[in-house]
Amino acid sequence: MTCKQITQETFDAAVRENIIDFEMEPEEALREAIEQFESQGVDLHNIVKTVVKNSYENDEERQSHQVLEALETLQKSTESSLVDQMADSLATFTEQCKLDFANRYLAAQKGAYSVILSICNLWQGEKLLCALTALSALTEGQPDLLDSEGKELLISLLQDKREELAQTLVVVRIVRHCCVKHEQNRQDLVKDGILSLLTKVIKQNLEETELVKEACAALRVMTFDDDVRVPFGHAHEHARMIVIEHNGLKVITDAAKAHMENLGVLSELCATLSRLAVRNEYCQDIVDLGGLNLMLNLLAGSLDNQELVKQVLNALRAIAGNDDVKDAISASGGIQITILALNRHVGSSQVCEQGCAALSMLALRKPENCRIIMENGGVPVVLQAMKAHPNETNLQKQACMVLRNLVSRTRDFSSAILDLGGETLINQAMVTHRDCEDAAKAALRDLGCKVELRELWTGKKGGLSH
Repeated sequence: MTCKQITQETFDAAVRENIIDFEMEPEEALREAIEQFESQGVDLHNIVKTVVKNSYENDEERQSHQVLEALETLQKSTESSLVDQMADSLATFTEQCKLDFANRYLAAQKGAYSVILSICNLWQGEKLLCALTALSALTEGQPDLLDSEGKELLISLLQDKREELAQTLVVVRIVRHCCVKHEQNRQDLVKDGILSLLTKVIKQNLEETELVKEACAALRVMTFDDDVRVPFGHAHEHARMIVIEHNGLKVITDAAKAHMENLGVLSELCATLSRLAVRNEYCQDIVDLGGLNLMLNLLAGSLDNQELVKQVLNALRAIAGNDDVKDAISASGGIQITILALNRHVGSSQVCEQGCAALSMLALRKPENCRIIMENGGVPVVLQAMKAHPNETNLQKQACMVLRNLVSRTRDFSSAILDLGGETLINQAMVTHRDCEDAAKAALRDLGCKVELRELWTGKKGGLSH
């Protein structure tokens, strides 16, 4: 259901009415307005929920939110070419934009993008960095702001031969902001050569921790398919281009080897690798480049780091789509360490989801891997994850798939799973989550349990017309 929307002016008027007409205190008037609109089903995520300055007076021309005051000051200093004042105004504006999305949205509605972009095109050096920082803050969550002029600026700045690391970092961050949930921006920037520029940033700055992390995140966003306005995107094609045309797998594994002590960077690199493992041969390439050993060593050495564990399990899940890689993971003790990680973080739904997904892939079409999972306590921890997170649809679905894959070719494991209460948990998942129905029924069927299978089409009523 689509939520109702209102303008900032409508919200501010309601607050002002509460203050003037109903003689409420400002904070009470604000709370009352919020409750009033939310009770009517209005979405207030893009509304600045503060009392407008001087809202208790009738002089409406003087009323303004702080982010708009900063924008107004910036515009005046720009028109007067007061460079020092402009820099101060940009810093204030940036701080306001970083507070929350509503501030950024309001500023964008009042033309902030064109003002900031014009300053970016005028300045160089430290002053340009200040303007780009403001643009980065403004575009977070607002990729629609980027226009052709902005794209040209970003590309030209990344093509600049001068080594200005702080500037490059902010430009890459803007690229990432403007490509999340925006397929057209991704496609346009890829056509303009952004993939080559991002991989070059990583290769030429391997020791720069934050820059490597930000560039990998931007590359990863290029493989997203998250824009609901587009029926299908170029996520797979972009992943292929990163791997084949820009040697992306080697670039990222080399970066990982250069940052073995920085778990934050390694987490981002593993997340990026998982997005690139979209073909059978790419999965094998990651193993050949030392990626598998790197992941397993990370997992073994950082079991307490929840975020890193989640990303490594996600990467293992991705490369395990290749049957030969399944064998390599198993031979390297990957199954045991995956179960250990899952057991360590059974309280985290995200780790449980990725752990179950990894085990599901490792068990698929591999009876020997199924035996290893069974012998190392895989089933009890999967069932414990189901018990701990009954409302997590994806986790429940992945858990059902693990159980199904364990017995699909080795029915002897069925009794052990059933004795641990597997049938009850699978049935609960099926009843609670509609999206789990197919996986749950497949698991129940292969476990030998009673299940009602619905025949969607028998092909008996009429033939195909020519």
